[in-house]
Amino acid sequence: MTRPKGPVLFDLDDSAPRAAPSEAPPVPEPEFPDAPQGAAMQTAAVLASRRPSRLARIFWGLVGALLTVAISLAAWDFATGLVARVPILGYVVTALIGALLIVLVIIAIREMAAFARLGRIDELHRRADAALSAEDLPAARILTNDLAALYKGREDTRWGRTRLAERRGDAFDAGALLSLAEAELLTPLDAAALRQVEGAARQVAAVTALVPLALADVITALTANIRMIRRIAEIYGGRSGTLGSLRLTRAVMTHLVATGAVAVGDDVISSVAGGSLLSKVSRRFGEGVVNGALTARVGVAAMEVCRPLPFSPGRRPRVRRIVTTALSGLFPS
Repeated sequence: MTRPKGPVLFDLDDSAPRAAPSEAPPVPEPEFPDAPQGAAMQTAAVLASRRPSRLARIFWGLVGALLTVAISLAAWDFATGLVARVPILGYVVTALIGALLIVLVIIAIREMAAFARLGRIDELHRRADAALSAEDLPAARILTNDLAALYKGREDTRWGRTRLAERRGDAFDAGALLSLAEAELLTPLDAAALRQVEGAARQVAAVTALVPLALADVITALTANIRMIRRIAEIYGGRSGTLGSLRLTRAVMTHLVATGAVAVGDDVISSVAGGSLLSKVSRRFGEGVVNGALTARVGVAAMEVCRPLPFSPGRRPRVRRIVTTALSGLFPS
């Protein structure tokens, strides 16, 4: 039997339902790990903001006092014994111990001066808030004079101080005068502080993404943020010592932890181009992006704390812009 040549027509059952393309089920996506949460920055913030209990402070105070007494007595016995055995060498060691004590006194004086500078910045900030809330023009003028005196001798504010002196007579209310002082004196300082924030965010993000060692991201985040806060304080004139830097870091981190600002929110994730995509491609890249964004948020808070004037409306840096600039080209989009 021969089969007919040519196309063969098959009849389909018209009663069978036909699914439209729009009604087709979605293609299942592979499961990805949870969204990055910035664990390194959250851990670093908690560690930096944690204040030891009163019992712990008493314990470490007693330990420090005992160690100081023991070291002093040991040094004294060593020096006197050496003088008795080898007088010349003993006198040399005694002179070295005296020089060490002088250096320690100088360090203590510098630390106290650093606390005084930080206190001066805090006082200017409080006076600015009070002048703005009360619309007190005379107080704002006095504050402007003090602010210009604070930056007297700094080359990066010379042009701004000249402009402020020329234009301050045109301001007839406290808000306008302080906005003028902010624009003329603090604009170059804000730009320098933002560069520090961007550098710290870039460093934390890169180490988190590229170094797979345990606790390396936490240590990097903590040290980078402490260094960033110290440099921001120096930019605004509150040059802080070691203890002053720790105090500033604790103040900034405590504020952020209390307000929940170190928790990952939609604003942080959306502030980074491709943040969600990176978290799907690589969990560590996603963590790096989020840790960088949280570092930028800490930097903005540090600017608010260290700045002698509060940010006027529209001048507060945006985390989205900082992170986009800092991480541009660091991670693939």
